[in-house]
Amino acid sequence: MNSSKHTELANHAWSVADLLRGDYKQSDYGKVILPFTVLRRLECVLEPTREQVAETAAEYEGQDIDPDYWLRKASGHSFYNRSDLTLKKIAGDPQNAAENLHIYVGAFSENAREVLDKYEFSQQIKRLATADLLYQVIGKFTDLDLHPDVVPNHNMGYIFEELIRRFAEQSNETAGEHFTPREVIKLMVNLLIAPDGDALQVPGVVRTVMDPACGTGGMLSAAEEHIRSLNPDATVEVYGQELNPESWAICRSDLMIKGQDPEHIAFGNSFSDPAHRRERFDYLLANPPFGVEWKKVKDEVEYEHKHMGEAGRFAAGLPRINDGSLLFLQHMISMMKPVDVKGGGGSRIAIVFNGSPLFTGAAGSGESEIRRWILENDWLEAIVALPDQLFYNTGISTYFWILTNRKSPDHKGKVVLLDARDQFQKMRKSLGDKRKELGKQHIATVTRLYAEAIQAAADPNHELHAKAKVFDNAAFGYQRITVERPLKLRFEVTEETLTALATAKPVQKLADAEPFVAAIRTLLGASWSKKSDALVALKDAVVAAGLLWPTGAPFAKAVRDTIGVRDPGGEVQKIKGEPEPDTELRDYENVPLGDDVEDYLKREVHPHVPDAWIDHTKTKIGYEIPFTRHFYEYVPPRPLAEIDAELKAVEAEIQSLLTEAMQ
Repeated sequence: MNSSKHTELANHAWSVADLLRGDYKQSDYGKVILPFTVLRRLECVLEPTREQVAETAAEYEGQDIDPDYWLRKASGHSFYNRSDLTLKKIAGDPQNAAENLHIYVGAFSENAREVLDKYEFSQQIKRLATADLLYQVIGKFTDLDLHPDVVPNHNMGYIFEELIRRFAEQSNETAGEHFTPREVIKLMVNLLIAPDGDALQVPGVVRTVMDPACGTGGMLSAAEEHIRSLNPDATVEVYGQELNPESWAICRSDLMIKGQDPEHIAFGNSFSDPAHRRERFDYLLANPPFGVEWKKVKDEVEYEHKHMGEAGRFAAGLPRINDGSLLFLQHMISMMKPVDVKGGGGSRIAIVFNGSPLFTGAAGSGESEIRRWILENDWLEAIVALPDQLFYNTGISTYFWILTNRKSPDHKGKVVLLDARDQFQKMRKSLGDKRKELGKQHIATVTRLYAEAIQAAADPNHELHAKAKVFDNAAFGYQRITVERPLKLRFEVTEETLTALATAKPVQKLADAEPFVAAIRTLLGASWSKKSDALVALKDAVVAAGLLWPTGAPFAKAVRDTIGVRDPGGEVQKIKGEPEPDTELRDYENVPLGDDVEDYLKREVHPHVPDAWIDHTKTKIGYEIPFTRHFYEYVPPRPLAEIDAELKAVEAEIQSLLTEAMQ
């Protein structure tokens, strides 16, 4: 079947929109067209075995036996319908169309009925019946021939995806949440699967694909299509999980329509209720929502992190509560196939992120620890920067992360960074925030660059040399050191220090607090360069007033902290013979992993503050991937003379326009 036939059938289904116009908003057309398309396809698929199913249903009627297995067997599919009704019969009885359609839908097997329920199909039946449109819509679909001998499963997938695309465009205010642009998926799948091209052409090859945030299933369909383009006889099993009911229904419908097992698409939250956690997959890919908090599943995720350790998915760390992107990646990593002793097995992962997972979180934070875990295990193969304004609901920059636990020898211990931000073409008409798209030539260029990345980065003469950089894993690591400087104080009694002393809690707790402060006031204006001299003078003043000098560490600290004043030339304060660090002068430095921090201190810090030292007990290891810094190109500012000349020209133009307006 050629593409024009796909379009013709999709147009026929979408022509129902003409009937809906006025009673439905454009963004709601898909809520009618998609479930009716599913219903018509299921009816066409089941038609050849309708009589066998009816006979089997009659045979088991009234018996205390669940006939589900036998009904599936009779239908020859994973679903069935026990009713003798058809859409054509229902359309022929307009007065009872709603009642009969409810009966017809209720006669489907539970898995098919569940899909229609998630579309809220009953509500649409009621709404169409109220508008006196139901029998007309049904009539439109009875004319749509979707029998498998006319529209094979694979081609039906194209038609349904075209309808999904149109629905997404009509409702583009929310499309980006559940629908990834087709050309973005195409590139992502290329980068995910292309390195395995030769292995996928082996006769009888079987591959499994998983998307834990599958939305409407576009990525799963594209991955299946790509593998079959390399080997038409390949067996491709797709799996997924989706939280949004309508998106789940669309994805599950797509699988049912194509003849895949719809049970592979689970409904629910991938974090708190992972449906396929015991499975392992060849390929995993996802476009999880950007910057979405995981507060609703906080208890389940934190429990797994704290109590399950390496047996769970989140042992490496937890990101901040307002962005669960890295949780999706850890979830996907947990479902990679292990690599056997001969180097076989293993998995590949592709995921879409915004810029946040690259660098958010300081050393020791959850995000940094997750990046550390990934890099130290040598799983990160590449990061590809995409153009901005590619997605329907956000114009921000996005990145592909490609991971695998079976890197090729030339990639081992290395990470490739590819800059594809200039690979786009402007759209004639924007869709939401989407104003750019990847053309075929851009997809081909990035795919080729990915395959040649190691060589392109090493060869200055390569045409795309500037777009590829290769780094050792450790290049993204750093040591977060704490640089301390000694606390230096002079000591004085002023109105300011006296007030601070009087309000200090250890002083306020004294039985004779007021006489104590009054005794110190006699020293107003006095100052000392050493703490010992200051304490002697203070004690003498208190004793002279007939009071006892209080004891205790809290009191001694309060006196030192209030009477002491920071002074670069003051006395160095010590604790157990060692300089006491000044918390106000404390600084932090990031030192590349592998560099000697003491050498760094001597080279970078001591020339400016020679008395500084490193508190090694506070050193932390961190990882970040400063992508834009590695591809930054300095552009010098324009000469002032040029800017000045331009301003004068603009002033002259404005003056000329004002003169014309005044005449």
